[in-house]
Parts: sequence; structure tokens; C-alpha cells
Amino acid sequence: MKKKLTYLLTASSIISLSQLAFAGTDTFFTPLTASAVVADPNSVAEMNSPWVTPAGVAQVNLTSMDEIEGDPLQSVVRVPGTGTSASMWDMVAYDHRGKFAFIPHETPWGAGVSRYDIKNDVNEVLFAGDQSGATNDWDGDWAAFDPSTFTPNKTVLAAEEWSGQGRVLEILNPFAAVEDIEVRELESIANVAHEGLRFSKDGRTLYFVDEWNSGSLYKFVCTKKGDYTKGQTFVLVVDAYAGDPAADYNQGANVGAVRTGAATWVPITDAAGNKLTVVDPFRNGPTDDPRTSTITRGGRPAADEVNGTPYGRPEDMEIGKLASGKEVMYFAATSENAVYSVELLDKTHAFVRLAASQSVTPKNLGHAATTGALNSPDNLAQDALGNIYVIEDAPNGSSVGGDTWFMRDVNNDGVAESLDHFLSIRVHGSEATGMIFNPKNPTKFLAAVQHPSSTDLGLPGGFGDALWEFDLSAVNPEFTAALEKASENCD
Repeated sequence: MKKKLTYLLTASSIISLSQLAFAGTDTFFTPLTASAVVADPNSVAEMNSPWVTPAGVAQVNLTSMDEIEGDPLQSVVRVPGTGTSASMWDMVAYDHRGKFAFIPHETPWGAGVSRYDIKNDVNEVLFAGDQSGATNDWDGDWAAFDPSTFTPNKTVLAAEEWSGQGRVLEILNPFAAVEDIEVRELESIANVAHEGLRFSKDGRTLYFVDEWNSGSLYKFVCTKKGDYTKGQTFVLVVDAYAGDPAADYNQGANVGAVRTGAATWVPITDAAGNKLTVVDPFRNGPTDDPRTSTITRGGRPAADEVNGTPYGRPEDMEIGKLASGKEVMYFAATSENAVYSVELLDKTHAFVRLAASQSVTPKNLGHAATTGALNSPDNLAQDALGNIYVIEDAPNGSSVGGDTWFMRDVNNDGVAESLDHFLSIRVHGSEATGMIFNPKNPTKFLAAVQHPSSTDLGLPGGFGDALWEFDLSAVNPEFTAALEKASENCD
């Protein structure tokens, strides 16, 4: 952001010019005061406006299971006999031009990745497993594709979370015709319950997490930029942590253990990618507890060997920049009802902070209060100004909808002053997921409705999993102008 943009920020968010290129902003909307009341499956609310939003936030449906399956020229993943888990649209990835949305399917087996052409309103399955995972045969099958990300090399990564073998796959030619799509497994990436996948700004480092109640944080540093087949893997260890790395974050010696502050990236492979731990970090396997299983995915027990600091189900992440000028990794810890920030000081050192939590962070500070609570934060999103949005994994099937929060961090130090109530979903049986801003149209973002009750074929004419586009351009003209200018300066 240039000097001429300083007038666009509210008085409480004016900071030094040297920080403006990565500054957070003050709240640009009128926060909600309550979570949504969940509507019946296939209701008008689900099909027309599934999110309760602040004034000025527009939402429009791009596509849905109902639309795609009614068109013989389109395709989508649907795994028979799995009810609302039949398609499971998850963490959407935009391409660099903002023309395509790549949708991973988090199905228990038979997982694949879809490509949605936004302009032409066409969805196609680029690849999918053969569903043999239903009998625990994973040679030709994949499962639980939760994260996806568009890479600096213009490929697409997708990875397995709670089912499958903990593998990361790369689509080498994501814009090709379906019959020409090429996919490979990246055996260089440690096998864990994958969720967050994000690259450093220079494209040389891939950060990832293990979604487990004793889950650690990892980074993979490419030997050669753009080649994700070779590199070195590290696990984050908080220097003052003195708990039990194999135990859940809140059990035994971990109760009260220090998990913030100065931290070190400890290698679990050498520079050539060879393991330094007894357990092979690249071992395929189920997502079991390594204390009771000798076949669980290798990245988890390898992290325990080097005292990897455990967190409560670390899930999605974003990479941004702080006022200090350093890159920062944000990650959601679902079981802790918290979000952490990890300031990346240099190649070896980091500093971990509690960025926001239900128990510590005020809600709607300076605005009308909300009865909503931060409940199981799962996904994160980041706009062009570096603001972080926190999307809940809950409450799914209850009568109260899951919420999305704006993490207000005006001084951009990695710790929020307030969590402001931004959105609330009201689709029966669902959760919101895949929120991501358009890289070429920064006032717009996508979000998916995942596993709604209407996906189950037991409901005739079910609307099903769906992809929605939001537009913030009518909310606040100063914020809109700041987003657009920030996006221009990033080109």
C-alpha cells in the first residue's frame, strides 16, 4: 500500500508508513449480534441466502450438486452409500488468474478434485479414486482430501486428512483437458493428517500441520524452487516446552505446559530428504495414535521424537506479514477454540503467540455485543490487506449455525484486539469451508457449504454441497478502495 492510501484507514488504524504494505485494518462492517438460526434442509434460505451477513455483503450461488448432477455435460464426485459425506466440498483453491476454483472432496474413499470454471459455470472432476479404499485397499484410491492450494509453480496440491494414508498429491497440469490430467504423489512430504497447506512468499517453503489433538507444525524447504519432490523437513519446537509431545495437548504433562514464545525449527530429515528419526516420516498409514499403533502415518511419531510441540487439532493456516516485516503463519487450533500466530524470524527461529481465542479475545469490541462464541475454529482466509477471517467447524447439525469471524489486528502484531462477528451459516447439517479471496478481484471471495443434510440422496431434489461467491464492494467504499489498491500493488 502506498502513502496515498493512508487516508483510507480509520483513525484507530493509522500506523507508520513503513508498515502499510502489510497492515491490518479496523472493522469495515457492522458486526452481527447473534449466530444464525438453522433452517430446514432444501429451504429457501439454503438455496437463496445460506449465510446471515452484515449489511452490504452480497452472496450469489455459483454451483451446487443439484445443478451439476442435472447437467450431463458436467461431473462431480459422489460416493454411494456415504450419506451427507458423498461429495464433501472442502478447502477451495483459486488459480492465479481467479478464473477457476479447484475443489477437493473430503469423502471417506473415492476422493478426487473438481475444477470449476467460474465464467462458463462448468464443473469437471479432474481425477478421483477407484473407491477400493472402502475395503482398505489404497493402491488406486484416495480419501479425505481436505486441503488444496495453488502452488507458485502453477500446479495444485491436495492432501489426505482423516482417511486414506496421509499423502499429498500434485496435479501437474491443472488446466488441461480431463483426459490429459497428470497426478503424482509427493513422497517428499511427511505423512500426517493434512489440513493447512501454504507456501512462503518466495515459494521455497511449504508449511503444513498435523490435524490431531497432539498435532505439530511442519515446514518443507525445497532444494530447488518449484520442485516439490526434494527438500528438507522440520518440526516446530517451542523452546520452553517441557511436556509430553506424544500426549494430547491438554493431557498429563501437557497441562499448563508452555506452548508459546521463542521456538526453533528442528529437522527430521537431512538436506537431501533422508530421515533423521527412527520412524520414517514418509510412512503411509492410518491416522492412529502412535502411542498405541506402530503403523500410523510416519510424520506424527517422527515429530514426537524431536519434541514437536503439540496443539489441539491444528487445521487451516495462512501466511502473511507482520508490522515487524517478518512473515507470519496463522493456524487454527480447533480443539482449543483458538488461533495462533507464528512469527517466522529466520530459517531456524520463530516466535509463537496466541492470536485469538474464545476465552481471551473480546467480541465486537466497540460495537453492539454478540451472543455468538468462537466454537471450533477450522478454516482461515486472508484478504489483500492481510486481515484474517476465522471460519468455524461447528456446530454443524445443531439449531445454531457456525460462524465466521473477522480477526481485528489493527497494529498487525499477530494478536487480535477483537473478534468481530462477520458471517453465520444457517444450512441444516452443514459447515462453512473453503473461504478464499479472489486474487484478481479482491472484494470477492468464495465459500463452500459442506455436507449439508440436502446432499443425502434420501432427500429428493436435494440442493447438496454448493459453492457461493460473496462481494464486499457495497459494504464500505474506503475499505473497497484499500483492497483494490493493495491488490494492484501485489501484482
